[in-house]
Amino acid sequence: MDNKNKNEWKRHRIQALWALLTNSYLVGFVQGKIYRGKLKNLCVPGLNCYSCPGAVGSCPIGAMQAVIGSWNFRFAFYAAGFLMFVGALAGRFVCGWLCPFGLVQDLLHKIPFVKKIGTFKGDRLLRRLKYVILFVFVILLPMFLVDVLGQGLPYFCKYICPAGTLEGGILLVLFNKSMRSALGWLYAWKSVLLIVTVTLSVMIYRPFCKYICPLGAVYSVFNPISVFRYRVDKEKCTGCSACAKVCKMQVDPVKNANHPECVRCGACKSACPVKAITS
Repeated sequence: MDNKNKNEWKRHRIQALWALLTNSYLVGFVQGKIYRGKLKNLCVPGLNCYSCPGAVGSCPIGAMQAVIGSWNFRFAFYAAGFLMFVGALAGRFVCGWLCPFGLVQDLLHKIPFVKKIGTFKGDRLLRRLKYVILFVFVILLPMFLVDVLGQGLPYFCKYICPAGTLEGGILLVLFNKSMRSALGWLYAWKSVLLIVTVTLSVMIYRPFCKYICPLGAVYSVFNPISVFRYRVDKEKCTGCSACAKVCKMQVDPVKNANHPECVRCGACKSACPVKAITS
């Protein structure tokens, strides 16, 4: 196994360990119920569904939707502050190393396929969709479409998020008999979205991260200024483009080592023959 693959599988092990730690309420899978203890008041850095039977923390995107239209400013400031703190500290390092759904997409993309799709016409424009989803479904709709108590619905989680379907919806239905009789069009719709995401993940590297994920949209803003970021030593760099060729997010580190699309996977660092990229 070459150095590139060794580093990649090391990253996958860390992803898997983090996914296990943040979904360690194993009795939830047996009982078909979600954990409601005090730890659920705390957010985890990555996209991790609140409704997953094993989840011991809250998804920051779900938390933001839950409080953004509320008069409970303490929790609203906490959710926003948490996202800014993690973003300023690590940027999209979270996407590459600590997001369970990122791991799912990484592993799906390893499945052999006739032709893997790196980029296509409209790819760059489509990547802006995640920012639209962030502002419309995570911020605007929960803020302005509220009930008499001032609570907005978690529109992104309810109508779009395939991670929620995989981690929460399917598992709760499998382990909770009472929920099976309540299935309707929404569950069918979310299942279709999940199937499409899984299929695309085999062909395209991390399509959810590239085009849909509002959490990635938040962290991407902090990529150029985060404490953890990449640096390229221009004196060492030979211009061989080895780093750009291995980047599955189609980023050229020499031109912009901290591009908003970079998920800090480390593939460019491993591929550089002169070790010009550091963090």
